[in-house]
Amino acid sequence: MADYFDSLETRSADQRAAAMAAMLPAQIGNAVANAPAMAARLASVDPAKIVDRAALQTLPVLRKSELGAAQAENPPFGGFAVAANFAHVFQSPGPIYEPAGRGDDWWRLGRFLHATGVHSDDVVQNCFSYHLTPAGLMFESAAKAVGATVFPAGTGQTELQVRAAAQLGVTAYAGTPDYLKIILDKADGMGVDLSKITRAGVGGGALFPSLRAEYADRGIQCLQCYATADLGNIAYESDAMEGMIVDEGVIVEIVTPGTGIPVADGEVGEVIVTTLNPDYPLIRFATGDLSAVLPGISPCGRTNMRIKGWMGRADQTTKIKGMFVRPEQVAALVSAHPEIVKARVIVLRDGEQDSMMVQVEAKDANKNVIEETVRAMLKLRGTVEIMAIGSLPKDGLVIEDRRKYD
Repeated sequence: MADYFDSLETRSADQRAAAMAAMLPAQIGNAVANAPAMAARLASVDPAKIVDRAALQTLPVLRKSELGAAQAENPPFGGFAVAANFAHVFQSPGPIYEPAGRGDDWWRLGRFLHATGVHSDDVVQNCFSYHLTPAGLMFESAAKAVGATVFPAGTGQTELQVRAAAQLGVTAYAGTPDYLKIILDKADGMGVDLSKITRAGVGGGALFPSLRAEYADRGIQCLQCYATADLGNIAYESDAMEGMIVDEGVIVEIVTPGTGIPVADGEVGEVIVTTLNPDYPLIRFATGDLSAVLPGISPCGRTNMRIKGWMGRADQTTKIKGMFVRPEQVAALVSAHPEIVKARVIVLRDGEQDSMMVQVEAKDANKNVIEETVRAMLKLRGTVEIMAIGSLPKDGLVIEDRRKYD
């Protein structure tokens, strides 16, 4: 597809690096100057020196639990927001409060709808919720950005949605992946023709290949995005359907879960996002989601970094012998021993008791010394197995629970 949302999507690597070198220090400076909570976290940071991913990786990771605690102490945004006069405030489970600014396409999802082929001659049936959480307005503003007409359907009342889709001549769907099938199946049962719907932009759930294929059989191209209420659009599919292209308004890192340490390209890790949104400058925000970098650029011609999409959750906290073991503790174990490259805790059952084995990729390591560190840091006894460097799976797991629960 040679039709792009803007020229940012096709920048060269040098152009994108130069833009990052200008925008990233400005965003860090904005956060330090105007967001008190970010200023406290970055008090010793010189914004002018944060010009690329390598420099960004020296900054602390912000986790949602920290954001929630700060909001409880200093509502509604915990000192992480810049703008004082937001257009909306939303609430996600937790509760976590998310702001929405007054600018056009504030969540940057217009880029995604454009990639799905939605344009000014389309009527979009927006089946995301319009209350409490921002998904409905996220796609409302995206449709406005591409000039499309919106039918703000929200969720439920499927029979009414079917009739409205037919009478309004709806050509595109926005919503969760599975609700479109419910609408189409209901239409079939009612004898209503919805064949004008040829495009779908979905999010908020897994788009399984079988479901995408079923939509394709109906003449509907269904593409998905990866977006959150905190960060807006993070990545999106194009018609090439080879991974997800990172949005131009964020910087994405893939790190070992529980740490801020980057993994090798292609290895599964936790998605860390820095947004360039000046109203809400979340720096190195941990999504808790797993993904991996997909090497190369998309065949569609968009040149930004690609990820493989959502690959599960990064929070692997596990209870062993009544004690919680967290990814952060495993990361601390690795940091305590320069000879350790990578570690993996494996939880087993020995008779009717839990047991723990810690596999470490290391060279010239002392097993007994590492076992002492395991006891000190994980507060449990566990056997240590020294592994060859590069031998542990590259699946993003740092805690693997092999106990049987059935």
